[in-house]
Amino acid sequence: MPAHVHESDTTTDPLALERAHLAASRSALRAMREDAQALDIRDVTANWVNAAVLQAQIDERIKSLADFAHTPLFFGRLDYLHTVGAEQAEGAEGEEFYIGRRHVHDADGDPMVVDWRAPVSQPFYRASRKDPQDVGRRRRFGYTGGELTAYEDEHLTDPAEAAQTSKLLQAEIERPRVGPMRDIVATIQPEQDEIVRSGLGGTVCVQGGPGTGKTAVGLHRVAYLLYAHRERLARTGTLVIGPNRSFLHYIEQVLPALGELEVKQATVDDLVTAGIEVRGTDSAAAAVVKGDARMAEVLRRAIRSHVTLPTEPVMVVRGSRRWRVPAYELEEIVTELLARDMRYGAAHEALPQRIAHSVLVRMEEAGEAPDDRVQNAVARTPAVKAAVKAIWPAVEPAKLVLRLLSDAEFLAAHAAGLLTEDEQKTILWTRPARSVKSAKWSAADAVLIDEASDLVARTPSLGHVVLDEAQDLSPMQYRAVGRRCTTGSATVLGDLAQGTTPWSTESWTQALHHLGKPDALVEELTAGFRVPREVIAYASRLLPVISPGLAAVESVRESPGSLEVREVAGPAELDAAVLAACEESLRHEGSIGLIAADARIPALADALAAAGHAYLSPGEETTAESRLTLVPASLAKGLEYDYVVLDEPAAVVDGEPDERTGLRRLYVALTRAVSGLTVVHAAELPGELAKPSPSGA
Repeated sequence: MPAHVHESDTTTDPLALERAHLAASRSALRAMREDAQALDIRDVTANWVNAAVLQAQIDERIKSLADFAHTPLFFGRLDYLHTVGAEQAEGAEGEEFYIGRRHVHDADGDPMVVDWRAPVSQPFYRASRKDPQDVGRRRRFGYTGGELTAYEDEHLTDPAEAAQTSKLLQAEIERPRVGPMRDIVATIQPEQDEIVRSGLGGTVCVQGGPGTGKTAVGLHRVAYLLYAHRERLARTGTLVIGPNRSFLHYIEQVLPALGELEVKQATVDDLVTAGIEVRGTDSAAAAVVKGDARMAEVLRRAIRSHVTLPTEPVMVVRGSRRWRVPAYELEEIVTELLARDMRYGAAHEALPQRIAHSVLVRMEEAGEAPDDRVQNAVARTPAVKAAVKAIWPAVEPAKLVLRLLSDAEFLAAHAAGLLTEDEQKTILWTRPARSVKSAKWSAADAVLIDEASDLVARTPSLGHVVLDEAQDLSPMQYRAVGRRCTTGSATVLGDLAQGTTPWSTESWTQALHHLGKPDALVEELTAGFRVPREVIAYASRLLPVISPGLAAVESVRESPGSLEVREVAGPAELDAAVLAACEESLRHEGSIGLIAADARIPALADALAAAGHAYLSPGEETTAESRLTLVPASLAKGLEYDYVVLDEPAAVVDGEPDERTGLRRLYVALTRAVSGLTVVHAAELPGELAKPSPSGA
């Protein structure tokens, strides 16, 4: 019998039993939460510090056991042919496991719902007729408003049952989007699951076109790693890095929905701007040079230039004795520290101890018996401090970068053979700042200061970092992120075709090299699950121009009529036509995004207000009452809407510094729709898009 969806209108069919199991599971989860709330720790903690730590852990446990009415406790069931992990008599039935977002057990400790990340759950995503993995039946559940309303069975070992596309799976993928990004835990595909469950030790880079689910895969990998390596990652920390605040707000509910509450989120700018205020901007040419990896060597040279080889001995007075360390010995110490290429600050701290050790050797040769306390005292003497200040002075990273960008001679001395004269002129400030505080630092300057800071003192490393929209980073930004996971691993997510910065990477090999993860595994997702086939095919016309050689996404979604291209007579008619397209889109269920070139946003905002249409800004949560978001093209990356109205493609292209970047920005804007796209234009369509449109317009 082929798989099909079952819906119940009686109380005697299997659906009623499944609903009963759902109700019992919810009761069990409530009991687990109540047990956690009732814990009394007064007699098990030695002091207030232990009590505070334990109470914080209990509070986190209570939070993780929250039951959200519209988030189903389980979405699938596996009926194994045999008992998992045990021998059993021939003919005996196997075990059943309900697969959900978190573990739920009954009063006896028996599982009622198994966490989707557990090994026993893996066949839910991987099992097939060719490889059933001992699963006789896979059952998927359908929900409406939190209520279990349907189920669908696949009998993986029944040769009489024909393979069919899961209707419930398809319906879940295509469900209209209102609110922030949802988890995809019920719809993870086999090729996605392989990435999600890849080990903590290695870095994985995922190249994925629009609608392939790369962001969701990255977030679910974090959730899986926290499940499989919780203690280690609790100590070392986990961080998700996104391109902007709007994007981070859009994805921030995914991990909490999976029970993970402690993962921090940041932009690259957040990481590198501690202690300075970004108030300035760079030209595209200056930002490209400042973001080039050669700047790392310029900074290294500039910092090491502060070291001066000694020419005078050090004379240390202790009581009635004078101890002399000759200049040649000091030079040997300094030369050795330079050769070790240790961080500048670490060497600055080591030098007084090394000088003091030389003094102690002389003391011992004279018959004294000094200990570590004497060495520390010698290291703090005025003579040693003065020598260290002259030989290896402290360096303040921001002051160093300020001097490089202000002093042409200083820059030329350390950029010789690395940057051309024109490149040096490009990054020099025309009006040098007087101090670190008064400087109008740019985002690229902040990355330089971060690099200099790491040359002085090591940046703390996290256990795992997720870097999304990675194609847009400069080499120096990759280095900044790489510093945060030198002893950990990373998940790198992006799409080369969506690189919309003048410094965006040309290849993942380059990017991973700068990140410090050259051996990372690169996976490519080419199956699209969100963007309709018509829409992605239309956008993919740009690929030969913007990213030659990159495979186009093959969408699994057939949605005839999902694309319409409308040409209007002239600019005067454009706003009215865009408003009409938005009003038509609002008749459908789900979210609507009006995407336009940044320069067009004020005019469209006025037009929407004049027509009485309220609208949201990117990142603001859509609701049933407020579903229209006005999106500058520069902030569209990573966001999705059920229906998109794209205003004037030529203006999107013209809004960027060069045509390639403009066409890539347009590619991003064209691929934000998951149900329908309407393109409205008065100017001639750019490049490859000018072919006859699929709608005949």
